[in-house]
Amino acid sequence: MQMTNKLLFSIGVPAFKAAFLKDCIQSILNQTYENFELIIVNDASPEDLETIVSFFNDDRIKYHCNEHNFGALNVVDNWNKCLSYAKGDYFVLMGDDDLMEPDYLINFKSLIEKYPQLNVFHCRSNIINESSELIGVTPSWPEYESLCENIWHRLFTNRVQYVSDFVYRTEVLRSNGGFFKQPLAWASDDITAYMMIDVYGIAHINRPLLNYRRNPKTISSTGNVNFKLMAIKNEISWIKEFVAGVKPIEKKEYLLASLIENNIAKYQIKKQAYTCVHFFSKGFLFGVIDLMRVKDIPLRVKILSIALVFKRN
Repeated sequence: MQMTNKLLFSIGVPAFKAAFLKDCIQSILNQTYENFELIIVNDASPEDLETIVSFFNDDRIKYHCNEHNFGALNVVDNWNKCLSYAKGDYFVLMGDDDLMEPDYLINFKSLIEKYPQLNVFHCRSNIINESSELIGVTPSWPEYESLCENIWHRLFTNRVQYVSDFVYRTEVLRSNGGFFKQPLAWASDDITAYMMIDVYGIAHINRPLLNYRRNPKTISSTGNVNFKLMAIKNEISWIKEFVAGVKPIEKKEYLLASLIENNIAKYQIKKQAYTCVHFFSKGFLFGVIDLMRVKDIPLRVKILSIALVFKRN
């Protein structure tokens, strides 16, 4: 596939919070590669997002407002609403409080030209706080990874990644049904990436091009624990079925697929336990009582969660 300077990126921002939206938009408009469209979809926010958007006089901005709020539980529906408006060759989904480095798009364009057969690409991210101060950096990856390598490292080596780290081929993302819907978008980005990687693989830029804002008000940091536990159950079921359908050719891929299948139950218990830590937000004793009241959580998950909290304290 031959690439040209006319390669068009679609950047979707499913917007709800006003606090950092202006900075987010400005970081996108500051891109050194200028052939992109910016799609902002206001999820019927009670905050005045339209005034913020109208501050920018740029015809690359396409602003839409939902009649009804999808809400945190169904936030993936707004992700896919952004995708529905996209006209570009490649699609990026940006959080409304995150920031792009000025050379985000130009670096991804170069990577796409190097690996034109791939459908998904990735970069490292800086992690910033509410004051935009650097508090961390996501780990490096190899420049190229196969499907089973990617799943293994995401599940079992504590690899940190975010949805805005990824660039997707638009037509393939659409043909896959868009972003995989999960309650609270819990693991939606991971499953979507696996579907896009498929038999082709994924290419990576080994430097931070995104600034991901760690914010106590994000859906990842809040949200109903029971919905998150439901999403974990869905995620595990999906991964089991997906990996079982993989037909590895190389010995390494076959080995990794077997390791994933043999260790997925341990991953599930660990992820459930860390999620249950949210029960302890009101204190240790109240947390133990609330956790023990939930019948659907296995006892070993409850014990591990209590141990994690006890160790932290």
